[in-house]
Amino acid sequence: MRTSLKKDEEILLIIRQHWIKLVLPIFVWLLVSVLSIWLLQTTGLIVTLIAALYPMYEYLNWKNNLWCVTNIRVVDESGFFSRYSKESPLDKINNVEYDQSIWGRLMGYGNVEIQTAAELGETTYELIHQPKLLKDTITHAQEEYKKSGIMSQAAHLARAIADTSAAMAPSQQLVADELAKLFELLQKGGITQEEYVQLKNRFLKI
Repeated sequence: MRTSLKKDEEILLIIRQHWIKLVLPIFVWLLVSVLSIWLLQTTGLIVTLIAALYPMYEYLNWKNNLWCVTNIRVVDESGFFSRYSKESPLDKINNVEYDQSIWGRLMGYGNVEIQTAAELGETTYELIHQPKLLKDTITHAQEEYKKSGIMSQAAHLARAIADTSAAMAPSQQLVADELAKLFELLQKGGITQEEYVQLKNRFLKI
């Protein structure tokens, strides 16, 4: 992947289009080669070598057309001579789906559709090798990303409680704000109902 990783970012999966993408360029080259050698003989060898540039070009494009899933985003890169890159943060991805035809199931390729926030829209990736693996990796990465966010909020709340406890006369607004954060953490599943009650009572006794 050409895109630089951010701090604490880890690569979970790099995937490309299925090799079937290269079948047509190779078939065309073989057809041109056979006809050229048969009809043009010696000159046909030169035509064959020149025609080989087509599958080579398509191979380089296939090699550099990839999707990378990290612990914070999905990166779409393509192009060899010209370059294209698009990023979709995990917290902006609303839904991930994949579909496979009968042939796709037999040969291991399919399409993956990623729906992101309104400003980013919807993107469909076609002829993906192991589309279910790509979809499952993104879904799992989202779950882990959400858990890490909840843990971060919990740590922040714990520090806030400690700071408030140490204060001589905390303001009512501060307590109200922290109670709101505590309730939000409960709704997200970051803490249990019992933990919520204990922390809430601790706040109210300050």
